[in-house]
Amino acid sequence: MPGTLKSGKVKVESSLKKKRFAIVVSEWNEEITEALYSGAVSALLAHGVAIKQIIRKNVPGSFELSLGALKMAQQKEIDAVICLGCVIKGETPHFDYICQAVAYGLTEVSLKTGKPVVFGVLTTLNKQQAYDRAGGKYGNKGEEAALTAIRMLQF
Repeated sequence: MPGTLKSGKVKVESSLKKKRFAIVVSEWNEEITEALYSGAVSALLAHGVAIKQIIRKNVPGSFELSLGALKMAQQKEIDAVICLGCVIKGETPHFDYICQAVAYGLTEVSLKTGKPVVFGVLTTLNKQQAYDRAGGKYGNKGEEAALTAIRMLQF
């Protein structure tokens, strides 16, 4: 196996140096999603991906990640799409609808395009849980999303 997410180490193959990554970032809960983005970019760079091989696109919220991912995955030069967002549970069922729609939408994009589309969306009960997963005590899930994209390209 080329690597493990637990150690953060992923074997870099020479073919990875030619791969292009799109990172689609939700602007909602921006301080969290910016931390996720930083983690994703750092992980890609640490594994030999050049900054010019990374394309960032912003969308207003997590619900819009599916369409953003589709538009990026449909581009021939894009090899993998990393989607970053943060949905924090409130007092209404809105959280459940958004989370389910995003998970389903990103899965559909991946299956439709045959490209890795990574779900790097935090679905937390409160803001502290989001901070803990965006560079806090539980690491950076943006980094994990980038490592998942690398591993799927090596699959």
